[in-house]
Amino acid sequence: MYRVYGDSQSGNCYKIKLLMAHLAMAHEWIEVDILQGDTRTPDFLAKNPNGKIPVLELPSGQCLAESNAILNYLAQGTDYLPEERWLRANVLQWQFFEQYSHEPYIAVARFIAKYLGLPEERRQEFEGKKAGGYRALDVMETALANQAFFVGSTMTIADISLYAYTHVAHEGDFELTHYPAIQAWLQRIANHPQHVTMG
Repeated sequence: MYRVYGDSQSGNCYKIKLLMAHLAMAHEWIEVDILQGDTRTPDFLAKNPNGKIPVLELPSGQCLAESNAILNYLAQGTDYLPEERWLRANVLQWQFFEQYSHEPYIAVARFIAKYLGLPEERRQEFEGKKAGGYRALDVMETALANQAFFVGSTMTIADISLYAYTHVAHEGDFELTHYPAIQAWLQRIANHPQHVTMG
């Protein structure tokens, strides 16, 4: 059985939980508290020397880190990762966008507010995340204006990657009222019969 080491409130970890629910994959979830130093122990660092979650441990004992790499591994051979070359490249394009243009703003702002309680010494950094976060949301809104999902006509791991932190963007003080296409997309994902919520 797969083991997933993660924080149930982390968007990067939630990606894995959501895909595994969609694929009905049996797994053991092992809760990791990053604020208590759980990712800095010798045992954890042996699984991921970078000291970050999530980590997927295979039945073989092999460990895979980085949320989008894990999604690609688990989705191989399923409808969530197209085999056609152009579509697969587009999935990767959106996953790279999520890691470089979306997560560093929306997820970090949420972390500062939700996990750290918005301490005064990080307020300037928090406010500095707004412009980049809204730029990412603008790109997403444009992409979703005329299509239901980011790649092709059905949900892929591109959608799962971007859903994880977008659906809790308000916890980082991002307002989605002016993004109707994003709101409709969020609702489509939440309405999926295999959907599970964060936590």
